[in-house]
Parts: sequence; structure tokens; C-alpha cells
Amino acid sequence: MRSLERLLRPRSIAVFGGGPAAAVIAQCDRMGFAGEIWPVHPSKAEVGGRRAYRSIAELPGTPDAAFVAVNRHLTVEVVRELAAAGAGGAVCYASGFREAGSEDAEGEALQAGLITAAGAMPILGPNCYGLINYGDGALLWPDQHGGRRLAEGETGVAIVTQSSNIAINMTMQRRGLPLAFVATAGNQAQTGLSELALGLLDDPRVTALGLHIEGFDSLSGLEAVAAKARDLKKPVVAMKLGRSAEARAATLSHTASLAGSDAAAAAFLRRLGIARLDSIPAFLEALKLLHVTGPLEGFALSSMSCSGGEASVMADAAEGRRVTYRALTPEQTKTVKATLGPLVTVANPLDYHTFIWGDEAAMTATFSAMVAAGFDLNLLVLDFPRADRCCDTDWWPTLNAFETALKTDAAKGAVVASLPENLSEAQATDLMSRGIAPLAGIDDALAAAEAAAEIGAAWQREPPLPVVASTGAAVGATEVLDEAAAKVLLARHGIAVPEGRRVKDAEDAVAAATELGFPVALKALGLAHKTEAGAVRLHLVDAGALHKAARELEALGKTLYVERMVAAPLAEIIVGITCEPPFGLVMTLGSGGELVEILRDTATLLLPATCGEIAAALAGLRSAPLLQGYRGRPPADLAAVVAAIEAMQCLAIAEAGAILELEINPLIVCAEGCGAFAADALILRKETADV
Repeated sequence: MRSLERLLRPRSIAVFGGGPAAAVIAQCDRMGFAGEIWPVHPSKAEVGGRRAYRSIAELPGTPDAAFVAVNRHLTVEVVRELAAAGAGGAVCYASGFREAGSEDAEGEALQAGLITAAGAMPILGPNCYGLINYGDGALLWPDQHGGRRLAEGETGVAIVTQSSNIAINMTMQRRGLPLAFVATAGNQAQTGLSELALGLLDDPRVTALGLHIEGFDSLSGLEAVAAKARDLKKPVVAMKLGRSAEARAATLSHTASLAGSDAAAAAFLRRLGIARLDSIPAFLEALKLLHVTGPLEGFALSSMSCSGGEASVMADAAEGRRVTYRALTPEQTKTVKATLGPLVTVANPLDYHTFIWGDEAAMTATFSAMVAAGFDLNLLVLDFPRADRCCDTDWWPTLNAFETALKTDAAKGAVVASLPENLSEAQATDLMSRGIAPLAGIDDALAAAEAAAEIGAAWQREPPLPVVASTGAAVGATEVLDEAAAKVLLARHGIAVPEGRRVKDAEDAVAAATELGFPVALKALGLAHKTEAGAVRLHLVDAGALHKAARELEALGKTLYVERMVAAPLAEIIVGITCEPPFGLVMTLGSGGELVEILRDTATLLLPATCGEIAAALAGLRSAPLLQGYRGRPPADLAAVVAAIEAMQCLAIAEAGAILELEINPLIVCAEGCGAFAADALILRKETADV
């Protein structure tokens, strides 16, 4: 992988063009960049108050980085000359390349030519604003921004996005989030988000990384980012766009990058231990929490406030999330109770009332008792009064008490303002200097805590294996195996199937059922969706019922299949594996049977998945109680379920070049020790495949 060192941390910068080039110079001067800046312009004597050189050949040295703000045709030529001169990298500002869409053949050709021209020299874009290095004051950036230069020894987070406007907006935040780098990737023609992220993680001034992703540039690259982040203890969060069809369309037109399936994208990020946030505020709050506390060791939170209303809002905000307010033990309750008045009910979230407000010693005792209970993150709800009309003098004893309690137990803590405007940037900065994370907005604070806990949990697991590479879309003819042939293949790979026979008519069906044993199921083969076509008859208990059903199904003109019914089923599961570029083989697990598309109770995993990941996915389904012994029923044979799914993924991986889609619906699950059986199966494969 090419080195981005000179581009990200330049000592000399060349700028090409007029207005945008002058703006880059102005931004570097504003941030106190100490290196050389060399404008290049064919006709102007000076740009941005500096002498302009006529060409690259006239420059007094080879630039570490260049900002190229000329038209798209000339951009290719400038990049070629920079690469030949040995420059460290370039930002390509111009648009009109691949992002213009496939209807613009010239844009496609120009982007290909730009990549060729760059060769081994790294380039950002095209169609991007570039990058901001707040540590060195080096800005390859042609516009305003809201950040400040880091002081000597100060650290901050790095943010990488494809959208330049989103990047600008994030720099304008007043939440107290310290920024070390902001970088944009634009079209990701050559250098994508993952390569940028790897270069930024190496910087000792970076504590955490945020990725605003429209399209993945490289799965192996993101895997490398996750591995390095884990090794360096620098957590990564992401905001992945593309949930809606409209968002996917906008993403493709804007960046010419693949948005990908949202479910597969979520599974990929989760697999890597990259926490996903769904909004820009939550994304920024998560980065802020991780900058101060790092990942959390678990999901247990405490909450303290002087209002019952705030305590209730905090409790509701955790509903449906993995973070929880662990109940205090009787002994812990007694300890906290001893610090409060008789009218206070001790619980978590805790409403400590206003009886001790302003009494720093009393609040220190209460907060210390709560913090000593060993929560993974301690939250103090505290909205500051507005400075123009009110006074915040009485708020600081509360903060001092909280700080003392956290430091006494070496615990992690955050102050949560219910409204973002009730926590100023100056107050947030003060809190961070005390080692306390300042979080704005209750819902976003809980999302941030959940993200930090998810990263902590991921880092406690074994590192993931690389995903199975995608083989791309099917080329040439494909065929769908009928259920009988599909089940032969499944059985060959160790997946249990009910015993069955392919039969030619009603009499043959009765003979087969007599041998198999009643009750049986009868199906017409050759239909992908047999239930909708009325091609399935279940629970046929005798020869008469079977003969009548067979005569009815013969009218469909299909071969028949009779099989023994699975005895005493407890639940039905769907297991599907598809080839989904760019993610490769994607597995879907969920509640199966006829209602699968209505219930939509599913989990998505990328292959290969460990048995532990499969079991965890099953446990996370809404229907999981059916597998665990619901209302006095026996527990399901989970070991058999996991084994069947593991065998199915082994089949899919072994035949990844031949099988395009593989589905069992339903996988019938019986009681513990009684197995799990593929009651129906669908396999789509390349027509010439021999599997």
C-alpha cells in the first residue's frame, strides 16, 4: 500500500489554479502552517500574496502535497507532471469525472486517465475538497471550516468522509469535539476511505476515527483498518448511508461508489467492531465519548439526576438498546441510601432530588456510592443555565462532586445535557479537561454509550476472519435445482433432511408413503414458491388422504415428492445464503415458514461466521424464546440448528463459484436431542456446475 505520509503531513505544498488555490493559502496562513507554499499559475505573478511559478519545473523543490484546482482535463496533465517530479500526493478538486454517471463517457475516460497519470503517487478525489491537518496547520482545503489548530501535545479525532459539504458541517460543530484531521475522499478513484483511515490511525495525535461512508472502497481495506484500530486501541465508528432507495441513488450519482446492501453493510461493520451510528449528532457524540473514555468494558450504565422526570427520560432512552441500567444490589442500595434523605427512593436511574443540591460534600458521597457499584459508564444529567440570563455558580459543586467520585474509583463518566444548547463549547471543553465526556442530547448520548460498549465487546472477541470474496454476478445460464435434488446435495454435506421419495403418480406416492411411514407431506416439484401455487399438502395421515392429494397435484403437471413429516416441531427457521457484491457470501437467519416476509425477524451475517456468531444471531431474534423453552415447552435442539447452519455455510463456501443462492425454509427445529431438519430447500446454481 502506498504511503500517505507526505500528503497527510506535508512540509511543502504546491497549489494550482486561481480562487480555490488562493483560498488554500489563506487557510494555511490562518492555521499557522510553518512549511513552504508554492503557487503555480501560467499567467499570474502572484496568488494569495505569494509569488507564483509558471510550471512545476520552476518550483524550488518537490512538493510533499499539491492542491490541484484546475479544469478536469488539465487536472490529468498536472497530476502526471507531479507524479513524474516525485511529489508526495495531490488533491484533485475538479468534478466531471465518474460521478457524472455512466452517460458521460468522457468523465469515465478522464477518471481512468487520472489514475494512470498518478501512478504510485496518492491522489484524493477527484470531486473533493481535500484534507485538513489541525495538528500541523496544513490545509489542502479551499473553503471555510470551523475547527482550530491543536495545541502542542493535544489530541483529537479524525473524520473521513466522501462528502466535502458534510465535512464542512462537521467542522462547524460547537459540541467541544476536538478534531485532529478531517479528510474527504470524493470519488475514491485511487485512494479510498480505508487507505486514508489507515494513514490517519498511525498519527499519535489521533485518538479515535469516524467514517462517514457512502460507498465502500475496499472490504479488505476496511478489514485492515479494523485490525490496526484494534491493535492501536483507537476505536472506529461509522455512519453508513444507503438505507433507502433514494439515499442509494443519491450516493451513486454523487460519488460513483457502490453503496451496497444495507443489511450486509451493517453486518460487515458489526463483524469488524466498527460501531454504526444513524445520525450526524450521534456520530459526533460517539466520537467525543470515545475520545475521552475509549471503548467501554460492558453495557452497564448508571444515571444520576436531581429530577424524577429526567430519570424517567433516561430510562426510556435505553429501551430497545443493548445498554442497560443494572439494578443495584441490596448492599449497594443500602450504601447509596445512607447518603440521602429518607424521602428518596434509591434506584438506577437515580433521582437524588434537590435536597443535597449545592452541598458538594453530600453530592460527593452520593455520587461516590453510585460509582463504586462498578458500572461501565456513569452518567450525570445536567443542563447548564443560559449564560445571557442566568448564573451557573451552583452547578459547579455538582460537577466537582462528580469528578471526585469518578477519580476516586478510576471510573468512566459523562455529563449528559438533555438539550444540546444547554451545554456550551466552553463547558464541554472544561469537562473534557477533567476527564469527563460532555454529551449533548439524551438519545444521542445513549447511542454513543451503546457504540462504545459494542466496540469494547468486539475487542474482547477473537479478531474476525476475512470475508469470503464475492465472485460477482452470474454469467451465462443458471438453473434452479428442484427440492428433491437440492435435498440430496444438502444431505451429502451433512444437513439432516426428512426421508423422502420422488414419485411419478398417486399410486407410486402411496407405495412410497407406506414404506416411509405416515404422516407424510406431498409436494409438486419444479416450483420455487410451492405454497403460493397450492403445490404442498401436509399432515397426510393415511393412504386415502394421500391418494386424493396426489391426484390434485398431478394436475399441475409436475413430478411429485413425498416425504415423512417431522415429528413434534418446536420452531421454523429460514437460512439463506446469497452472493452479494461487494460483500461476498451473505447469510440471513430468521423466523421461517410461510410468514417469513411478514415477520421480517432476521439477522444477517457475512461468511465465514463462527458457531458463536451463529448462536448469537439466533439468540438475538425476536422469536428466540421459541428456541429456549417458551411457556413450558422443552428447549430446542440449538446444537443441531447451529450444526446445520455451519454445514450449510461450508457447502456455500466450498461451492462459491457454482452455487449462487442457497435457502432452507423452513429448517424445522425439534426438542433438544431430536435434531433439526431441512423441510424445504432452494438452490440456484450455474447450469454447468457439478456440485
